[in-house]
Amino acid sequence: MKSNKLASIALLLWVATIAVFAWFFIHGNTEKGSDGRTAIVLQAGERDLVLSEMRGLLSATQGILEGANEGDMQRIIKAASAAGMKGAADVNPALMAKLPMEFKSLGMDVHRDMDAIAKAAATGTPAPEILKMTSNILNECVACHSAWQLKSAN
Repeated sequence: MKSNKLASIALLLWVATIAVFAWFFIHGNTEKGSDGRTAIVLQAGERDLVLSEMRGLLSATQGILEGANEGDMQRIIKAASAAGMKGAADVNPALMAKLPMEFKSLGMDVHRDMDAIAKAAATGTPAPEILKMTSNILNECVACHSAWQLKSAN
């Protein structure tokens, strides 16, 4: 009887821990932002890392646009591949847990879309179609920047 009670308490604590982790994983470490957007609260170094990744995506977009403008598919492949899923593979799990699910989803979609652009360029997709794909990525960027801001905890 005593071990049943102990097992029940242990199970309850386990379920509570999983529920708290799931809530945190979905909602991240957020608060109401100063300008109406949702602020994602990160340590200064984590914020710098996310902003650096965003600058990398912007640089890749510039490379795609220049490649399309010049008809240089190799440049498009190189730029898009640099911003694809392999660029997101080394993200710290603790940082990922602080990011809200919608933010993570938008980010992963952009990385996957960059891989799709690289593949499209490698298979000879015409530049206007690649530009349309790039425009769709920029729509995701605008949606993200309209909804979220990064705030340093320190």
